[in-house]
Amino acid sequence: MRFLVIVKASRDSEAGVMPSREMLEAMGQYNEELVKAGVILAGEGLHPTSKGKRVRFSGKARAVIDGPFAETKELVAGFWIWQCQSMDEAVEWLKKCPNPHPDECEVEIRQIFSPEDFGDALTPELKAQEERQREQAAHNANT
Repeated sequence: MRFLVIVKASRDSEAGVMPSREMLEAMGQYNEELVKAGVILAGEGLHPTSKGKRVRFSGKARAVIDGPFAETKELVAGFWIWQCQSMDEAVEWLKKCPNPHPDECEVEIRQIFSPEDFGDALTPELKAQEERQREQAAHNANT
């Protein structure tokens, strides 16, 4: 099972305050544990929403909204993608994580859909298309 681990933003991360050397070292050590265990597939921090945009969809209309965005506690500051046997395993790994922010924060874990989750709606043709797209995306990431 794959999981998206979402690090929520803080006032500091939204203000563009960079993590301290100590935090970078602690996260580096934690990520090393994840790598050695074969858990981590990807992980990155994100720039603040002041550098971001949103696109609002309404029927065929599209509206671009410039950041920054309100409600800091609902924003994403970074993420990991993990491969674990269960949600419980992902929770256990996350409990070992250094606090990503100097203050109290929340980190969310969400399971990523796999082809089996879609049942008969994912036809053999759609499954083959998805597999081709994954292969091309992996190739693109390595070039």
